[in-house]
Amino acid sequence: MNFSHESLKVYQRALDFIEYTNKILPNGNYQINVYHHLDRTSTSISLNIAEGTGKYTGKDKCRFYDIARRSALECTACLDTLFYRNKINKVLNEEGKNLLIEIVAMLIGLIKSSSDRVYEVETEYTV
Repeated sequence: MNFSHESLKVYQRALDFIEYTNKILPNGNYQINVYHHLDRTSTSISLNIAEGTGKYTGKDKCRFYDIARRSALECTACLDTLFYRNKINKVLNEEGKNLLIEIVAMLIGLIKSSSDRVYEVETEYTV
């Protein structure tokens, strides 16, 4: 038996990101707060996707998908912080951010498909 969120590609990618964080998080000894924050926010992505999928209205779904998106964006800042503190190298930083770019894009798609919000047609702006 599978739950509906388990079939979502974005949920699977969120789990991939959690697996990725295992490469860089120390074994439970968080001497730097950003490690603890990365652990919490990476977990928040998948939890909020699952909770949003279980909601009945588009507005409720979007609320949780938006929280998941914000958590993913926080993870990018955590990775940058770890990189600039020389705790991870450029390759690990880019690997994590590439996963997060994909996750954020899919979450935006879920938000757009689940809501009745009006969106501007994508255009290129020039100065």
